[in-house]
Amino acid sequence: MTRLLLILLLPLFLNASKILSYNVYDRTDRVDVMITFDTPYEGKIKQSTSDSKIIIKLEDASIESTKTKALSSKFLNSISIVPLAQYTKIVAEVPAQISFKASKTSDAYGLRLRFTTALSNDNNTQSPIKNSLSNKTSSLPTKPSEDLSNNYYMVIGILLIGILILFILKNKINKSASQNKSSSWLFKVANDAHKGTPEGVSIRFQKNINEHNSVVMLDFLGQSYLVLMGSNNILLDKFTDNKPVTQDDFDTILQNRHQELDDFLQEGTMQEKDPMQIYKEKAANISYTS
Repeated sequence: MTRLLLILLLPLFLNASKILSYNVYDRTDRVDVMITFDTPYEGKIKQSTSDSKIIIKLEDASIESTKTKALSSKFLNSISIVPLAQYTKIVAEVPAQISFKASKTSDAYGLRLRFTTALSNDNNTQSPIKNSLSNKTSSLPTKPSEDLSNNYYMVIGILLIGILILFILKNKINKSASQNKSSSWLFKVANDAHKGTPEGVSIRFQKNINEHNSVVMLDFLGQSYLVLMGSNNILLDKFTDNKPVTQDDFDTILQNRHQELDDFLQEGTMQEKDPMQIYKEKAANISYTS
C-alpha cells in the first residue's frame, strides 16, 4: 500500500519546484522577500488574509524544512515557510494597512513577495495572485514619448534662440567697428569734403589753391591740423601750440609752404595724367631742347 501511494505521488514530486533559498530585503518604503527555485516555477499561487496574517500557498513547490525569520520592520513582523504535502505555505505576520504583491522573474526561477503600505500598491492587494503575473522586478520606468518629444523641441528652440542672439551681437559688433573706423576725422573729411564737417571737427581757416584743391585748417580735440584736400587728401602739419589765430597767420603759413604745396599739386597732377600724355610731353621737351 505504501509503495502504491509513493508511485501515485511520484509525478507530483517530479513536477514540483524545490525552494533552494530565500532572502529578505528591508527597505525604507517596503520589504521584499526573494525566493529562488531549482527549476522554473510553473505552479499556482493562492493568497488569503486574516487579522494580521497574509497566507500564501505555492502549489507544486517544496522545501526541505520549515524556515522562520523575525523582523523589526514597519511592513513585516515575521515570515515562515512551511512544507506541506502538496504545496508550501508561507505565513507573513504584518501590521495593519499592509498590502502584498507577488511577481515572478522573467525566467521563472525566482519569486518576489513585496510588502508595502496599502496606498502604494494601487489597490491590488485583495485580488487573487495567479500564474500569469508579470515580472516587474527588473523593469525601469521610462518617460512617455510625448515628454521626450516636448524635451526635443525645447532643446531645438533654445539652440535657435542662442543662434539668433549670437547673430544680433555679431551685427552690433561689426556696426560698432565700422563706426569707429569711419570716425577718423581725416578719412571723414576726405570722403565728405564737399558735404560739411564731421561731428567734433571745426574749420578754422580755408583757402582754395585751384579749382580742385584747397588748404584747410581744422580743429579737433584741442589740436589744429593743416590738410591739403582735393584729388589727394594729405596731412601737412599738426599744431598743438602756436596755432594760427588770424587769417594773416594762416596766409603766412601757406606762403612758407608754397614750394611744398606746389610739389604735392604737381605730383597729384602727374598721377592723374594718362601715361601716354606724359610720354608725349616728355618727347616734346626733348625735341624742343635739342
